[in-house]
Amino acid sequence: MKLLRKILFPVVPIYYAVTSLRNMLYNLGIKKSKSYNLPIICVGNLSVGGTGKTPMIEYLIEILKVGYKVATLSRGYGRKTKGFILADKSATAKSLGDEPFQFYNKFKNDIIVAVDENRNNGIQNLMSLKASPDIILLDDAFQHRKVKAGFNILLTTYDNIYTNDFVLPTGNLREPKCGAKRANIIIVTKCPEHLSEDDKHYIVVKINPEAHQQVFFSYIKYSDYVISNSDSKKVSNLPNFTLVTGIANPKPLVGFLNKKGLKFNHLNFKDHHEFSSQEVLELNRKEFIVTTEKDFMRLNQYESLRDKLYYIPIAVSVTDTEKINSLIKGFVES
Repeated sequence: MKLLRKILFPVVPIYYAVTSLRNMLYNLGIKKSKSYNLPIICVGNLSVGGTGKTPMIEYLIEILKVGYKVATLSRGYGRKTKGFILADKSATAKSLGDEPFQFYNKFKNDIIVAVDENRNNGIQNLMSLKASPDIILLDDAFQHRKVKAGFNILLTTYDNIYTNDFVLPTGNLREPKCGAKRANIIIVTKCPEHLSEDDKHYIVVKINPEAHQQVFFSYIKYSDYVISNSDSKKVSNLPNFTLVTGIANPKPLVGFLNKKGLKFNHLNFKDHHEFSSQEVLELNRKEFIVTTEKDFMRLNQYESLRDKLYYIPIAVSVTDTEKINSLIKGFVES
C-alpha cells in the first residue's frame, strides 16, 4: 500500500488543484453554501481515517442536551438505506450506520438522531419536525460545503497532525492544509494523558492558527469496565480474550489494553467492516470477545455472539474544559 501511494505521487498535484478550485469557488460565492437560522455545529477533519469524531459528537451532546433540543445529522456511512431517516425504536446499524445508531442507543431519550447523505435536505427535514431541534450537530461534514455551519470544529490526531501530511492519494488529506482556516477551533485528539506544556506549545506553533482560531488538546478515557447486553466486568480482571476492531485506528485501544497487562488475540478489520457470515461463524468459536462500542453496534445483531460480546466505553477529556465549553455555548446562545 505504501509503495502504491508513492507510485501515485504524480497524481497529488491534480488532486490538490481540483480540491483547491472547489474551495475557491465556494469562498468566492460562485458555488453556493446555504446558511440556516439555527445553530449548526460541524465536527470534521482534513484527513481520512479516525480522528475521534464520534466521541467528540458525544462530548457536545453531553454539554448541550441540558437546556437544548439537540439533533445529530450524519451521512450514515455503510447503511443499507437511502435518503432521510429519523431514528426510532425500529432503527438498526443497517438502517442508520453504526455511528448514528450508537448515538441513538446512548442518548435516545435526550436527542434526535437523523441520517441523510444530502445534508441540506436532512437539515430541512429536521427543521420541519413538529418538535424541531434547537441545535444540529453535523457529523463528518467539514468538506460538505453546501451547508454553511455557524461553528466548525476541526480534529487532527496527535500522532499525525495534518500539517505533516499530504493530500490524497499519497497522503491522507481530503483537501489542502489551508482548508483548516475555515475552523473556529482545532482540537488535537488522542493525545497522551499527561501532555507537557512544551509539547502543546510546539504543536500550536506547527499548526500556526489564524487569529480567530483556538487550539485545544484532548485524550481518550477508557472505562474501567467492559459492558455486554446484560453484564459488566472489570477490565483488570478480564480472562484471555479476542479483541475485534473495525475502526480506522485501533492503536490507542491496543496500547491501553497492553498497559493493563492483559492477554488477547487481536482481529483487526478495516473501518466500518461488514462482517460476513463466515467471519461471524469464526467469532462464534471464541470464548470471550471485547470490541469497540461502534463495532458492538454491528456485531450485537448476531444472537449467537451476544452472550460473549462486550465493548469498552470511551469518553473524551478536553484540556481547558471551561474555555471550550464556554466557546461552544457562547456560539449557541448568540
